[in-house]
This record gives sequence, C-alpha cells and structure tokens, in this order.
Amino acid sequence: MNLKINQLNFEKLNGLIPAVIVDPKTDNVLMLGFMNEEALIKTIDTKLVTFFSRTKNRLWTKGETSKNYLHLIDIKIDCDNDSLLIYVNPDGPTCHTGNYSCFEGVDQSSSISFLNELFSLIKDRKANLPENSYTTKLFKQGENRIIQKVGEESIETVIAAKNNDKNEIINETSDLIYHLFVMLADKNIEFSEIVANLKNRSK
Repeated sequence: MNLKINQLNFEKLNGLIPAVIVDPKTDNVLMLGFMNEEALIKTIDTKLVTFFSRTKNRLWTKGETSKNYLHLIDIKIDCDNDSLLIYVNPDGPTCHTGNYSCFEGVDQSSSISFLNELFSLIKDRKANLPENSYTTKLFKQGENRIIQKVGEESIETVIAAKNNDKNEIINETSDLIYHLFVMLADKNIEFSEIVANLKNRSK
C-alpha cells in the first residue's frame, strides 16, 4: 500500500471523502462510507476500517458493536484524488440488516467465494484439529503425508484425463484441489496469494 494522504482532496465535501468498500474475493461492493483525514489515518494504523459518522458526528469503526469488522487489505485512490476504493476482508455480513452487502442483490454466490470458504474451513481444521475429520488426520500425519497425497492425486488426475473419463476427471481434480489447499495451509500460504500471482501472470 503506497498511500500519500497529503495528495487527497478532502475539501470538496467539507473535510470528508467517500470510501467504497470492496471484497477482493468476489470483487463485490459491500458498502459506501465517508472518511475524514483522522478516520483514514486510524484505518491505516489499526487495519480496521473506520469512518466518520455524519449522524453521530464522530469516528466510527465498522464492527465496533456488531464485531463484523472490515480488515484492511489495500487502498486505491481515484484519478481526481477525491475518492477511495478500500479492499477488505469482512468479518461476517457488512450490512446492519445481516446481509453480505448494503447493496440490493449483491451476494457471495460465486465460484471463487466457495473456494475461499473451503480454504478457510481447511485452515480452521488446522487450527482446531476437530476429531473425526479427514483434514485433521492429514495435519496430524504431517508434511510428508500431505505432500504424498498431492502427488497421488496429481497422478490420478492425469490417468483420468488420459482415459477421457469426464466424471473421473471432475472427481480427481476435486481431490487434487482439496489436497493442494491442505498443503498450502500447512505451508501458511494463503489462497489469495495464489490468486494474486495468477492475476499478475495474466498481465
């Protein structure tokens, strides 16, 4: 994040600047808020998105009551230096109504969203090691077993492809992706890092 606050124009809206909040996992807009310079500085310092509430006439950290915080990932400035695009990792629903987004019809139902949910579940298994979980068993067996399973599933995917068996290709690819996720979690690599790398390569 390379943000120079002194470049921003807070004067157009009497000391405030609009901030559009985006979930990078889905590219969906979650909400629109307003920040003054103090709110922006606090957001950067705490990594929790903080607005200036025009109704309460004070700083307001999203989630301070509901605990549905917006964890800061990145901030982009528009070409006129008078608006912000803020990428966040949301804790639960963003809207006070309990909806994912404050905008009607915006939801999390996307393929990339499901993959993020799956990866989060695998990380939770690693952290808590619940009983009767295959994922827990893999983490307890350790690095070598996890890597071995990735290798086995890779070979089985190749065999399915060579046999031109669509159902088996789908099943084996699903197994491979799952075991790759377990390996990434074991290595403390985020799925978002892989997505970001793929995006950079596509350029």
